[in-house]
Amino acid sequence: MKLTYLVKSAAVAAGLIIAQPAIAQDVTLTVHHFTPPVANSHKVMIQPWADRISQQSGGRIAFEIFPSMSLGGSPSELYSQARDGSADIVMTLLGYTPGVFPRTEVFELPTVHAGSATDTTIALNAMLDGDLADDFKDVHVLFLFANDGNIIHSATKPINTFEDVAGMKLRTPGRTGAWVIEAMGAEPVAMPVPALPEAMSKGVVDGALTTYEIVPALRLQELDKYTAELPGGDRFGAAVFMMAMNTDVYENLPDDLKAVIDANSGSNVAAEIGRMWEDFEQDGVTALAEAGVTSVVFNDEEAAKFRAANETVVQRWIDEVSSQGIDGQALVDKARTAIAAANTAN
Repeated sequence: MKLTYLVKSAAVAAGLIIAQPAIAQDVTLTVHHFTPPVANSHKVMIQPWADRISQQSGGRIAFEIFPSMSLGGSPSELYSQARDGSADIVMTLLGYTPGVFPRTEVFELPTVHAGSATDTTIALNAMLDGDLADDFKDVHVLFLFANDGNIIHSATKPINTFEDVAGMKLRTPGRTGAWVIEAMGAEPVAMPVPALPEAMSKGVVDGALTTYEIVPALRLQELDKYTAELPGGDRFGAAVFMMAMNTDVYENLPDDLKAVIDANSGSNVAAEIGRMWEDFEQDGVTALAEAGVTSVVFNDEEAAKFRAANETVVQRWIDEVSSQGIDGQALVDKARTAIAAANTAN
């Protein structure tokens, strides 16, 4: 963080220059993230969010935004960069640091997240200062958000049945995504999403569990031959992201600048951010259709098999976090209730 103190013109008395008290403080905040500048997350979400804060602060808050990990490090290091202060603000995928956010993982689970980025994003931020708070003691969270959820992308074969997935190597968005892939009889391969195109083109993976939204930014329409998804807009879980700020940097801001940041944080922006991520999907759907990629929506019989597998993932998560002293069943129930409440309100 860069601080510049603006002072009034100095008065000259007895041949000495006497500095007057500072009347304002200007701040430049660095923002670091892993997606390319062409990605919606950068050009439609982060940049306009930063511009709005700059405007509302009367120009006293400025931002330097570094996409594509251009400040250095790997995507898995973004959380520690915000925690330790090598970046003031980061956008990161929680799944890049598995085990660090055990409570918040509940919103990644299939059958909990049901395909609405808006509902899940509202619920995430509603629970941020309560049931999820212990996950974020080391950073100041600006907001959490979810994408619309994962579908199956295939570069090798069509997927018309549950059995067709068996044996495939699929990129996973995180640890719970890996469990979803394993429950389908496939092999999860962990990697940051920017590495996916090369992995697909070289045959390292057969495809991926990821979104429609990321298709144009990664040009997956040139690599996918098939996609497959559940009916009714249901998804194979979701990815949860956060915009987080170094706690000391936030706490050292003047109160009036904190107020500007706060007005653009948490539940104040959750619905807006969620709707963005729902809107982002259409560009991916269009790109795949124009490229002639075959899209499969499972029939009810096959969908029931996938959903049964997804329920085993939810129970696996409950069992694991409960062994850590976290009431997993209670979190699943609360997350589902919060998502349903957001859906009713919208």
